[in-house]
Amino acid sequence: MNPFPRARGCLVALFAASFFSPLAGAEPTMNPTKAAPPQPAQSHPYVGMWVTPDGHIRHELLPNGRYDEARGSRPSAYRGRYEVRGTHIDYWDDTGFTADGTFVDADTLHHGGMVFRRAE
Repeated sequence: MNPFPRARGCLVALFAASFFSPLAGAEPTMNPTKAAPPQPAQSHPYVGMWVTPDGHIRHELLPNGRYDEARGSRPSAYRGRYEVRGTHIDYWDDTGFTADGTFVDADTLHHGGMVFRRAE
């Protein structure tokens, strides 16, 4: 026998009210995952546009530590943040996957099994 028969109903009501009521001033969102904060400017010589020989993939390394990759007619097909250490680059895409690459010289990037050249 439950000594507090009304307590269970009150807890359920309290839980439902807190779950379904937005906090004061809170904006409802469809995706609770927040975007990564802007990255500080990076000091490296590789900022700029990198392109595959056929021009299909255009990979822009922005000075704020973000990248924007276009594929064919799809602008901004992939976006995310990146970090360069020496000649190594690591990528963290906004959708969750990671990748890396190597700058083999000032004008050549090997990334994802592809060769990119610095755009002129």
